[in-house]
Amino acid sequence: MSTMIFKGYAAKIEYSDEDGCFIGHIAGIKDVIGFHADSVKELRAAFIEAVDDYLAACEKLGRPPQKPYSGKLMLRVPPEVHAHAAMMAEAHGKSLNQWAADVLMYAT
Repeated sequence: MSTMIFKGYAAKIEYSDEDGCFIGHIAGIKDVIGFHADSVKELRAAFIEAVDDYLAACEKLGRPPQKPYSGKLMLRVPPEVHAHAAMMAEAHGKSLNQWAADVLMYAT
């Protein structure tokens, strides 16, 4: 799966069969920023415009824009899960962070 990313912001995209168009939202922030278009090319342009408009609106309002997730994730797991994950990471020749990132990337 590929994700649209612009200036560090990612798009969450769905298709509305009822409306016959793509509907997108900026993912990873609490502010609700939406956009839509009829084609992928138009959707990319609408996403870029939405991000730029969001950043401009924040500047005009004098408040910092919300940032997407930082990439830092703190998990609390039972000791036996921690030990098993560390063992699996070592078996794959990776750090626990690298191994966990790979596993989480493909989680469904």
